Amino acid sequence: MSREANPVLDLPFDVRPDPDEFIQAAMDWHFSPETGSPYWLERAKKLDFDPRADVTSHQDLQLFPNVVNELRDVPAQDLVPRGYDAPDVVGVYESGGTTGAPKRVVCLADWMDRVVAWSVANLDAHGFPRGANWLGVTPTGPHVVGELFSRSAAAHGSLSFPVDLDPRWVKRLIAEGKTDQADAYAEHVVDQAAFVLRTQDIGVMAITPPLLERLTRRDELVDLVNRKVRAIRWGGTQMDADSRYLYRTEVFPDTTLYGHYGSTMILGIAGQRPGLGDDDPCVFDTFSPYITFSVVNPETRKTVPYGERGRVVMNHVSKSLFLPNNLERDLATRIAPLPGQIGDAVADIAPVTHFEDEAVIEGVY
Repeated sequence: MSREANPVLDLPFDVRPDPDEFIQAAMDWHFSPETGSPYWLERAKKLDFDPRADVTSHQDLQLFPNVVNELRDVPAQDLVPRGYDAPDVVGVYESGGTTGAPKRVVCLADWMDRVVAWSVANLDAHGFPRGANWLGVTPTGPHVVGELFSRSAAAHGSLSFPVDLDPRWVKRLIAEGKTDQADAYAEHVVDQAAFVLRTQDIGVMAITPPLLERLTRRDELVDLVNRKVRAIRWGGTQMDADSRYLYRTEVFPDTTLYGHYGSTMILGIAGQRPGLGDDDPCVFDTFSPYITFSVVNPETRKTVPYGERGRVVMNHVSKSLFLPNNLERDLATRIAPLPGQIGDAVADIAPVTHFEDEAVIEGVY
């Protein structure tokens, strides 16, 4: 149960609220003493503006500082809005640790239900088979992608077969120059996926691009995927245009290839735009207005023109979580959004080499 909120915060996932009304309702919820989280109510005292009075549109989210680094140390319970009398917590999820100690966010059930419903609609738009068994070669444990995998499989498919992996361990091995051990661990993960592919009727596979590339080095596994798997959902790291073209046209020509791009700090993903050709850039559209992107010049924080590259800024605005103006470690090309969407679509994702004075290591996720 939760205290009464503006109904615009609780609309069905496929009903788009008025963007300004939605932002204003969210500000009232997250910064009201009766409903806001302990973290934001305390953090608001340090702001030089009043969110409830001064933030009236999506554009105004840029007034907020980027607070994600504070989430390395904030008590997780302080992130839950007080307006939930008995919050239904799905889990506390951590970032991948690419740039130091992990950051944490709390995911509540109403948000998880919403983002999974949106994700399932995207799968339908891309022709994913309903009722199929899913194989997941993705992180689980403290990583929200594992929860999204299992819930998407349950909602859209049948049985789920997760293969666990620890992306932080791989990144540590690479950072220490232990590439042989990192390779051995990645091969071990592919071995586990192979056991499932050989013995089970798998119709959908979720996997990261580095592990998909390793899988394609084994002719037996390529044959198994082509024989059994009707759709592949990839994400976690970027996939370059040449690899995507090769997979779609030569390696897995009869298998749907669908990408997503996201971050723990938005508790969700942006989905590949339907209808793209083999030669088209892979464009990602957000779950607007809850998850929105902008592509900016990192020095000026001004939006770059469409078709130009910049750094990705991510916002999450929902009833259960507020996390605005997060300058991510990724570069992207700014693309015009679909009609009715706010914020930017993005394409050609690639990480920066250094972020927050640390080298960026991707590894297998």
